[in-house]
Amino acid sequence: MINKYIQLRIIFVPKLITYMRLFNLVFSMVLALALTGCSNKDKDPGCTTAAEDDAKMQKYISDNSITATKHASGLYYQIINPGTGATPTLTSTVKANYTGKFTNNTSFDGRIASFPLGRVIEGWQIGIPLIKQGGKIKLIVPPYLAYRCNDYNGIPGNSVLVFDVELLEVN
Repeated sequence: MINKYIQLRIIFVPKLITYMRLFNLVFSMVLALALTGCSNKDKDPGCTTAAEDDAKMQKYISDNSITATKHASGLYYQIINPGTGATPTLTSTVKANYTGKFTNNTSFDGRIASFPLGRVIEGWQIGIPLIKQGGKIKLIVPPYLAYRCNDYNGIPGNSVLVFDVELLEVN
């Protein structure tokens, strides 16, 4: 009886290990394909390309005689007043007086608001730390640093957004 048990174990265990390895390999390949398929915004036919976004931003800058600097992320900004207080980080809660508009200068939002900097669009996460408390900045944000291809609360997908921001408090 013991010999049959050992014989079954010798046959069954290596096959089980082989099947587990095969399952892990197939699962890993499917997961890798799924993740890489979702990573590039330019593959979505509904999205604008980074080059199209940049052309739209440069036209806005030129048409409105703005002296802007291009950040490595693709964001354009103009520091109007650098400020003298604390410098915000992604873990800061900030209070800002801002207006948001489209490149046709139509306003879509504007108010004084407090919020954790780590919970806003990427364009703000990159741009707001470029000034200190008391500073003012203009941010020209490409869609891929805002709401991407998606409509959001009345903001059409693929919109370049322009924000005038005064940083009132940093906590």
